[in-house]
Amino acid sequence: MTRKYFGTDGVRGRVGQSPITPDFVMHLGYSAGRVLVADESQRGQHHGGERPVVLIGKDTRISGYMLEAALEAGFSAAGVDVCLVGPMPTAAIAYLTRALRLQAGIVISASHNPFYDNGIKFFSAHGTKLDDALEAEIEAGIEAPIVCVQSADLGRARRIDDADGRYIEFCKSTFPNDLDLRGLKIVVDCANGAAYHIAPHVFHELGAEVVAIGAEPNGLNINKDVGATAPDALSKAVLAHRADLGIALDGDADRVIMVDAEGIVYDGDQLLLAVVRSRLQQGPVAGVVGTLMTNLAFERALDELGIPFARAAVGDRYVVEMLHEKKWLFGGENSGHLLCLDKHTTGDGIISALQVLSALRREGGDLGSLLSRLTLYPQQLINVPLSKGFPWKDHPQIAAVQREVEGVLGDEGRVLLRASGTEPLLRVMVEGRDPDKVLAAAEKLAGAVREAVSA
Repeated sequence: MTRKYFGTDGVRGRVGQSPITPDFVMHLGYSAGRVLVADESQRGQHHGGERPVVLIGKDTRISGYMLEAALEAGFSAAGVDVCLVGPMPTAAIAYLTRALRLQAGIVISASHNPFYDNGIKFFSAHGTKLDDALEAEIEAGIEAPIVCVQSADLGRARRIDDADGRYIEFCKSTFPNDLDLRGLKIVVDCANGAAYHIAPHVFHELGAEVVAIGAEPNGLNINKDVGATAPDALSKAVLAHRADLGIALDGDADRVIMVDAEGIVYDGDQLLLAVVRSRLQQGPVAGVVGTLMTNLAFERALDELGIPFARAAVGDRYVVEMLHEKKWLFGGENSGHLLCLDKHTTGDGIISALQVLSALRREGGDLGSLLSRLTLYPQQLINVPLSKGFPWKDHPQIAAVQREVEGVLGDEGRVLLRASGTEPLLRVMVEGRDPDKVLAAAEKLAGAVREAVSA
């Protein structure tokens, strides 16, 4: 489906530039409200004159105040009531929307991006991303003029004051009742983002001694040199505080990276394998979904365990779609988006970390010994600029070099060419057991692409 505004995870961009402007966001809220009202009526759930109700949360970006007000105005004009919760993790909005039986949840966040970006993403009443059909309906109505409902039918807004407590209890409920975190000293890096007042409490209330960093948001410092995309800060803090391990979230807390007592960083593939191994001890695991970027060593490890594996397109949305299609429960990305659909409907950094800690408590030992069982193959990623419309998929020179490189790597490596969804770049990724072969292959293939583009 061709999308003008919606990407794989809602609408995102630079604040003040289209589409992240107050006017556009107000129209987005209005169109979403109209679609939700119509959808409720069609499904026979619009009873007794009651208005649909949506939940709006945000991360800690300064632009969240402006965009929250614009969304609220748009929904009100469409006759939709709004519940506001302020800064909350993305996955918290998915949970609260479902728990409170609301019609939709909206998150104002640009995830791991810098503060000057922002975005809007939607969750259905079931705590899942909106399906393509509803997003298409919303997008189709964005450019229509706003026509307010009658004054008596305008939507109202209220705040939910206990949202953080509700969500903390939900996160804790995903950790086994017979286990605790007593005796563990954990550094929790909240990326100066949405989980700053949530994550430290979750791990502390389960018994851990918690050192919080990246927990002083000022509207401008979200993801700045902290969090899952900058794990050096966590590694240094773990060593400085002589902690047992560290947990880093990103700005909206839907991804997680972990660090052991030695300051070694472990990515999403390593964390997911630990969770899957633990679940396998409790019963069969039907299969696991990764992405085109999932490390080949992860796929081989699952094969040794006798667990089917499938690759989805890059993006947690596509991982979730494939999990539902195959009726599997576990999946994720090496960036730290992990899916445990037996615990939550969407990716959740806090809950994912708890599943790793559950595996650690069940097996004993330390985090390093648990996660180092998966030795990742070296990966080399080179971004090559592309001219618009360049037919790289059908270019004979690129195809010939790719075949040559794949022949050199054999069964011990993998090549992936992927166009960026946001920039005019071709991402050339090569991985394999031998780091020298991987580097040489990546440079040769990237060189072939550059030569083809320049010619």
